[in-house]
Amino acid sequence: MEEDLRYPIGKFEYKGVSTNQEREQFIRTIALTPSRLREAVHGLDPEQLSTPYRPGGWNVRQVAHHIPDSHLNSYTRFRLALTENEPTIRSYYEDRWAELNDSRNAPIEFSLDLLDALHKRWAFMLESLTSDDFARAFRHPELGPVTLDRNLALYAWHGPHHIAQITSLRKRMKW
Repeated sequence: MEEDLRYPIGKFEYKGVSTNQEREQFIRTIALTPSRLREAVHGLDPEQLSTPYRPGGWNVRQVAHHIPDSHLNSYTRFRLALTENEPTIRSYYEDRWAELNDSRNAPIEFSLDLLDALHKRWAFMLESLTSDDFARAFRHPELGPVTLDRNLALYAWHGPHHIAQITSLRKRMKW
């Protein structure tokens, strides 16, 4: 069976309401995402950063910029759900964001620094939440209600998912 380069760690699966221990692990994973992304892109030259992680996919630079774009949206959704009663959030066109000039051309250090600060703040907030907080939800235009518990699990998967796209490319290319 051929490896699906889009999902080197597999597709996201939500197993239902998480235990406190699972949530602690998810928060640790989120807290470690910035350093793991830095490791994944360390030493890559401009040509390597411009290499798509798969045929027809984003290049490494776009993936590196996408992670904080997506995680900023998630962080905001957490805060909205914690302060409002099931707020309806906006989705965004991540594919269009990836085509913007900064996603295609800005130094990845901009996004690495942004991700560092964002994840410090996000993990600090997450560590203070209760089971009742994780039961709160926002309403996604396509998905309907999404609990913070599910969103936590999703973003504990999301960072490693994209980092694995980069590290899998490095392995295949012997970089």
